Amino acid sequence: MRIGSLAFATCVLAGCAFGQGTATPTVMRDYAFPPVGLANSETAQVNLVNIAPASTTAGATAPACTGTVTFANASGKTIGTPASFTTTGSQVTSMQLTFSQLDPSGTRGEFLASVQLTTAFSQAARCELVFSLETFDSSSGVTHVYLGNSSTGTALTGFPIGIRGPIPN
Repeated sequence: MRIGSLAFATCVLAGCAFGQGTATPTVMRDYAFPPVGLANSETAQVNLVNIAPASTTAGATAPACTGTVTFANASGKTIGTPASFTTTGSQVTSMQLTFSQLDPSGTRGEFLASVQLTTAFSQAARCELVFSLETFDSSSGVTHVYLGNSSTGTALTGFPIGIRGPIPN
């Protein structure tokens, strides 16, 4: 009788565990640029690229980084909706903020830009995000401000602090 009860309980517990499924852990990283001023003749732009090397394994998917770019005004209020991005391989993705979107009270206003990286833990080794923020003259395209991170050791990776190295495909 005890063996039958134990077998039944084991089956019930196994069924419960099986029914819960397995959630893929997500790694999230945030980077905030310092405040930057924008004049009425300027546009701001955040540029993003994934520099992770592609896998040489046959049939492997291209490395990709996914996340959002958020712009906020000097009061900290989000401007518009955070823009989603996915950058695959060496594809550069850019998000812009125009002076009119900033909606300042004068001819100049400050803003904050931030990058939020969201990666499934199993894909974290395939995301090495390098990014920059620039402001430029809206008419001529001449760059006025450039802020960027280096591609040597400071890329925004999906790894939690303390974990380094590739995760097998």
